[in-house]
Amino acid sequence: MCGLLGLICPSGSDAEQARPAVLDALRCQRHRGPDESGAWSEDEVVFGFNRLSIIDVEHSHQPLHWGPPGAEGRYTILFNGEIYNYLELRAELTEQHGARFHTDGDTEAIVAAYHYLGPAAVARLRGMFAFLIWDAEKRVVFGARDPFGIKPLYYAVGSGGVAFSSEKKSLLALADTIGIAPAVDRKALQHYLILQYVPEPESLHDAVRRIESGTSFTLSPGGSPVLERYFPATFRPRPVRSESDANRLYDEIAEALRDSVAKHMRADVTVGSFLSGGIDSTAIAALAREHNPDLITFTTGFERAGFSEVDVAAESAAAIGVKHVVRTVTPTEMMDALPLITWYLDDPVADPALVPLWFIAREARQHVKVVLSGEGADELFGGYAIYREPLSLSPFDRVPGALRKAMGKVSTKIPDGIRGKDLLRRGALTLEERYYGNARIFRDDQLRLVLRNLDPAVSHLDVTAGPYRESQDLDPVTRMQHVDLFTWLRGDILVKADKMTMANSLELRVPFLDPEVFRIAAQIPSEQKITKETTKFALRRALRDIVPAHVLNRRKLGFPVPIRHWLKDEMHDWAVDIVHQSQTDQYLDKAGVLRFIEEHRSGVLDHSRRIWALLVFMIWHGIFIEGRITPVVPEPHYPVKL
Repeated sequence: MCGLLGLICPSGSDAEQARPAVLDALRCQRHRGPDESGAWSEDEVVFGFNRLSIIDVEHSHQPLHWGPPGAEGRYTILFNGEIYNYLELRAELTEQHGARFHTDGDTEAIVAAYHYLGPAAVARLRGMFAFLIWDAEKRVVFGARDPFGIKPLYYAVGSGGVAFSSEKKSLLALADTIGIAPAVDRKALQHYLILQYVPEPESLHDAVRRIESGTSFTLSPGGSPVLERYFPATFRPRPVRSESDANRLYDEIAEALRDSVAKHMRADVTVGSFLSGGIDSTAIAALAREHNPDLITFTTGFERAGFSEVDVAAESAAAIGVKHVVRTVTPTEMMDALPLITWYLDDPVADPALVPLWFIAREARQHVKVVLSGEGADELFGGYAIYREPLSLSPFDRVPGALRKAMGKVSTKIPDGIRGKDLLRRGALTLEERYYGNARIFRDDQLRLVLRNLDPAVSHLDVTAGPYRESQDLDPVTRMQHVDLFTWLRGDILVKADKMTMANSLELRVPFLDPEVFRIAAQIPSEQKITKETTKFALRRALRDIVPAHVLNRRKLGFPVPIRHWLKDEMHDWAVDIVHQSQTDQYLDKAGVLRFIEEHRSGVLDHSRRIWALLVFMIWHGIFIEGRITPVVPEPHYPVKL
């Protein structure tokens, strides 16, 4: 788990001239790897690296050079992440191909697999990763990003070459060297205000893009990346016709998850676990304790009734027998920390849950260097309450199309806040029209009140059309899961997980997002995921002997943050001040934004999520565009010996 930065200059360029600029830009992401830094250049290539040492701490320095006998040093690799099956992969490559290794780490396993297996090697990796491999013989770069998008990889193409980085801010620092002039991408901004995140492959700077999840690429000096999707992440449900079929499925789920956690526990440093009151993190912590009886778990909450899972998490920790650490977050702390957190994010993410996540990650880093977490379970096993919507809207399926459209028009005449309005509106829409992920921030009619120059051609369909097309033969629930895999999961959930933990030089691992776990989850039929009574039905059955009874069938609370209350009271003046100071008039109508804030304060409508999205963008703009806000970025410092 580290930070990489690579620049591939045009053919015939002298990359050594760009090396000082690359090293300077590398400092922007020192928090991702405070243990050591390394750099290397050759002809058209400059590689820089910040390392967080987890496996083979004393060796496996990067950039790492490797080659087969007779061609030692042919390849140079930058690798951010962890490969959990590296021991098995190294043994296979040694036995079948005579591969030789000079370290005990996982980095060599990637480059050796690429040498012997070619680009197909990337499909053999179980882990989270973003890497670049320079082949000095063929003069080509091969790179890839993990199947689900756990680890980030930004890139920019300009007259000075192509640069890749774990953090966008390093590419912005290299703008002159790359030959780019970044500006706000208006289409990406509109997507952000609809979805609460910037969807891949976009970023909010028009000159910077992201390699998408499950994608590999090749690049020759002077060219542009040639992308190929190697992991389609396709759901293929199988029927469950009998009780024995069902029990076999539950056993397969438990076995796959137990194996994944075992491999995710591989480390040469202390591993802890995040623990909320839900079934996902509780299952991970319970399985992790099988490998480490001294496991430490961490949770966060708020001093407000109904917005904390601290008590349930503490009960779970006691039940599975682990030490437990709690961090409570106040509204003042959230307000004070938000500019720094936004700097770490690179692009705005309007998910309030990322703020307490940053605080608990900071607390956890005083005790451990790696944490496990439960991200991905909801997308793979059907855990969101919204996945039950096809059941509640099924009566609308029997209504003729013309009548359904008429019902939709009627819903527009009903005032906002009136019970039944949204049900009628959504029932009149097709699945493709109404579902675009868990966060639905601004509808078009709301967006017109605050966004200048709204483009009617830009919609969520720009983002979801591909996943819907790929899943057209599946049932509605599974199609919603498929959409979330390529939107919500990699755009919100995994971005905040990576950015908030790495901001504190803490490695986060997500055992649910493992190719073998997905292989089983992809086969689960919708009736084993969503019922009238519960979500994640099959997963709950699979975990009945693993998690405590008080958690097994508990309703999902998520990670609620009381901004609805705070924006009426403690955060009101702070929010108004942000709006007045912001220089975003070319994008936002400040009068409309202030009207939202006052309507929310008076209780007319709950605008809290919309207000939060606007505030986060304004802070982001103040940092990355105006240069008016300059958060003080702390030097990584961890006094506890790990």
